[in-house]
Parts: sequence; structure tokens; C-alpha cells
Amino acid sequence: MTTFLAFFIITAGCLILALRKKKVFFLAIPFLSLFAYFIFQIALVPIPFLDTVKFIFSLT
Repeated sequence: MTTFLAFFIITAGCLILALRKKKVFFLAIPFLSLFAYFIFQIALVPIPFLDTVKFIFSLT
């Protein structure tokens, strides 16, 4: 729940900044933070990184 709240705050803050400053870059920050969180969660798996990525994409 705390990660959801953190991503919600990041998204809301970036949306407000993007509208006030009229900079599109702020809209990319939530996507970058989700990508970083995804990589961090993969790194926590106790098997090698590339094997984990291969396993995740073989599930489709």
C-alpha cells in the first residue's frame, strides 16, 4: 500500500509540475520511477538477474 501511495504522490506531483511549468519532461518521471521500481524488484530475486528476466518474459 505504501508503494502505491508513493507512486500516486509522484504522479500527482509531476502532473501538477507539468501543467504549471508547461514542461513535458515531468510526465516521464512517473514512468521512469515505475521502471526503476521494476528493476529493483527483479534484483531482489535470489537467482541471477538475466535468468530472472528470461523467466519473466517466458511467462507470456
